[in-house]
Amino acid sequence: MTNVVSRLVVAAAAIPVVLGAVYFGGYWLFALIALAAAIALHEFWLLARPLSPLAPAGYVGGLLAITGAELGGVRWMVGGVLTTFALAFLLKGISAARQPATASISATVMGASWVGFGLGFFVLLRHMHDHGRLATFTVVLAVWGGDTLAYVGGRLLGRHKLAPTTSPGKTWEGFVFGTIATIFVSFVTLYKQHYLTIPQSVILGAVLALVGPLGDLFESMLKRDMQVKDTGSLLGGHGGMLDRLDALLFAAPAAYFCILGFH
Repeated sequence: MTNVVSRLVVAAAAIPVVLGAVYFGGYWLFALIALAAAIALHEFWLLARPLSPLAPAGYVGGLLAITGAELGGVRWMVGGVLTTFALAFLLKGISAARQPATASISATVMGASWVGFGLGFFVLLRHMHDHGRLATFTVVLAVWGGDTLAYVGGRLLGRHKLAPTTSPGKTWEGFVFGTIATIFVSFVTLYKQHYLTIPQSVILGAVLALVGPLGDLFESMLKRDMQVKDTGSLLGGHGGMLDRLDALLFAAPAAYFCILGFH
C-alpha cells in the first residue's frame, strides 16, 4: 500500500469517529481524547528515551490535566499538569537511570504539558459558551484542511524550503496553500452562524494557519533532535498519534484564547 493510499484509508476511517465524538461531546469526546493522550504520551516516552523520562509521572500529569479540563475547567487542568513536577521528583529519587535529574524531569514535564495542555484545551473548547460544538468543528476542519492543502501544494509546487534544518519537506508554497485553505474553511464553517463576525472568523483562521504549522515544526524539531522519522506507525501513512496531533496541540489553546478574546 502506497503512502498516499494509506493516508486516505486511515483518514476515511478516523474522520467519522473524530467528528462524531466532537458532535456528541461529553464523555464520548473525553474517552476519545483520553485514549489519544495515552497513545501520544507513550510515543513521546519512546521518542525521548535517551533522556530517561519518568513515564508514570507523565501519564498521571497528562491524564489528570485532561480530566481536570473535563470536570473543573482551566484551574483543574493546570493543577493536573503541575502534579507532574512532584511525581517526577519523587520517582527520580528512586530511579536507577543515570541521566541527570534535569534532563529526566524536564522531558517528563514537557511531554505531560505538551499533550495535557494541548488536548485539555481541546476539551475546554468543546465546553465553551453555547457554541462549543461549532468552535471545535471549526478548529478541527480548518487544521485538517490546511494540513491537507499544504501537503498537496508542497508536493505539486514546492520549491522553496520553509525550515530546511528542522523539516526539509516543508515549503513556503505549501504554507501559502495551507494558509489559504485554513482561513477559507474557518470562514465557511462560521459563515452566517451568528457566533463570530466575518472578520473574527478570518482572524481565527489566520491564527490557526500560523500556529498549526508551528506545532508541526515543534514536533519535527524534537524528532530531528532524537534522530527519528516518525513517532510511530499506528496511523499508517500519517505516522504515529503525535504526528497527527502535532498541529492540533498548538491550535486548540490558540483557538480557545482567540475566541475568548472575541467574547
